[in-house]
Amino acid sequence: MGDYMFMLESHLSVDQFRVVGEMRDLASEAGINIFLTGGAMRDMLGGFPVRDLDFTVEGNALKLAKAAEKKLGAHLVSTNETYKSCELLLPGNVTVEIAMARHERYTKSGSKPQISPATIHEDLRCRDFTVNAIALSLNKASLGLMIDPTNGAGDIERKEIRATHNYSFYDEPVRMLRVLRFKARLGYGIDERTKAHFDNAREAEMLLRITPDALGAELRHLAQEPNVADVLQALSDEKLLDLYSPALAGAKLNLPEFQKLQKARQLVPAGMQFRLNALPLFLSILLEKLNPKERAVLNKAANLSKPELNATQRLDAAAKKLERELKSPKLQKASQLYQLLVNAHGEEILYLLVDSEQRLVQDRIKNYFQKYLPMTQEVTDEMVAATGVAPGTPKFQKAKEQMILKRLDARPKKPPPLPEPPPPPPTSSFARGPSVRHAR
Repeated sequence: MGDYMFMLESHLSVDQFRVVGEMRDLASEAGINIFLTGGAMRDMLGGFPVRDLDFTVEGNALKLAKAAEKKLGAHLVSTNETYKSCELLLPGNVTVEIAMARHERYTKSGSKPQISPATIHEDLRCRDFTVNAIALSLNKASLGLMIDPTNGAGDIERKEIRATHNYSFYDEPVRMLRVLRFKARLGYGIDERTKAHFDNAREAEMLLRITPDALGAELRHLAQEPNVADVLQALSDEKLLDLYSPALAGAKLNLPEFQKLQKARQLVPAGMQFRLNALPLFLSILLEKLNPKERAVLNKAANLSKPELNATQRLDAAAKKLERELKSPKLQKASQLYQLLVNAHGEEILYLLVDSEQRLVQDRIKNYFQKYLPMTQEVTDEMVAATGVAPGTPKFQKAKEQMILKRLDARPKKPPPLPEPPPPPPTSSFARGPSVRHAR
């Protein structure tokens, strides 16, 4: 059991592992069983970076979320009353979802399911794919126990995506898009029987039963994908982008720009805090080649909200303002560039990497990702504490920031020049070889 907890700690960032402990303590205080589930377990076992933490509780998830807001300083991002789940953002830029363990019953394909409380085993068996149906107990009596009723760990080892049951694509037809997204992201194959279920559901026209809410949710997940160009190519090959807009079936899908975005996202150092609202950046490229009528079709198909569309429209102006600041000759020190970009929105930074034609802007952003952000990791909490500042206080954080800025501006000393080698001794005329004229 301890092996999985050790594996978990080695795969999570310091902030993520701290949040796991904090959520475990909160659930214990409330007398609720809590489990780490879904993508976090899949990515840990598969050796991928863990992006978000998914917790499932046998009890009131919304009550636990309120406790996290009050005691941990969590910010409530969204709530889903149907599924009794919510998304939180915790200090350290850690994204968390808390959901009630539930049983889902579908009376009609594509309809909202009837939800009832369930055990963790029942919850896992209702999930979409076996690789997402694994849980790790965080409870005192069974800490570190892995629960895997559908043998998802075996499928991860085989690098295969398998539906948990025969009606997976009929219950939620949007899973037909999701399976291709996971295939492209993980580099896994699709189980033969699951592929047959996919083909059967497509022939039964289950795609037409995907609701705008479901399409919009999948589009938001797609925007978060680091290898977004690969996923879009997979969906395009299966002609599934038509669900959003027929215009995306041809040259109006701007794959070259998405490939640039994919390369730009790869520059972000793994495990570093990076504020990114991915949807406006994604939509700015997706909608770029569409005319107003085609945009309206996509907006309606995905049920995009007005704030989401407004954020997309504002992105260009905000990025251009950042571009002007990055071109400023006043940015003479590494610390000045770091302070500018660490306070900028991630979508603006990546927008410039994709769109800006200014070489200086490109170089400065790349230096930020490849040099300055990694250098900040050299300043540890232990180093700051050694100066006598109490950890966990505003003064401590300020002292750490000052130490980081000082390190960024410190120029490495040049090594002293090596002494000149002594001149070679003059050669004797008797030691010379034949003259050039007589050499053969």
